[in-house]
Amino acid sequence: MSVARIAHRYAKSLADLAIEQKKLDRVLEDVQSFKQATQNRDFHLFIKSPVIHHGKKQQVIEKLFASQYDELTMAFLRILIKKGREAYLPEIANEFIQEYKKYKHITSVRLITAATLGEAAVKAIHDRLETSIETDDNVQIEVVVDEKLIGGFILEFDGKIYDASVKSKLEELKKEFEDNLYISQIIAR
Repeated sequence: MSVARIAHRYAKSLADLAIEQKKLDRVLEDVQSFKQATQNRDFHLFIKSPVIHHGKKQQVIEKLFASQYDELTMAFLRILIKKGREAYLPEIANEFIQEYKKYKHITSVRLITAATLGEAAVKAIHDRLETSIETDDNVQIEVVVDEKLIGGFILEFDGKIYDASVKSKLEELKKEFEDNLYISQIIAR
């Protein structure tokens, strides 16, 4: 079974349990905290290591997180370690966050611009996206500056890309000139 399918199944199960127990927001905090911990290279390698016995992993997880995390989250972590699925925890965390966003009708949008935008411009784009039929009720925007765009912007969400950058327009023009349609039309006459 693929990592994506495993991660999705476990994340969906945790999300369903959290919704049922009315702890979704609390579990999200725990999952985000755990995801942040996996950004540490040593901890990430520790979790992924097939050499380290699951009992040792269980002890470390208990020491690090038991006092901070909700009991539902800890029970979930214990089950994963017991079943030998702890190596998938970073992927499960990402999938859980996606499940949370789906449940809360949140669309994550990545706005890439050539220069830093003012708050008013970002708010205008945010408002426009919220009224769009392409996005859910709530929109979260992550603004990224990429000077290579020259001008304009790129919107990325739900696997879609809307490219209104000067860089892409210049590339389109370059391709048209390379195809040289004007000369072929003159020769055809």
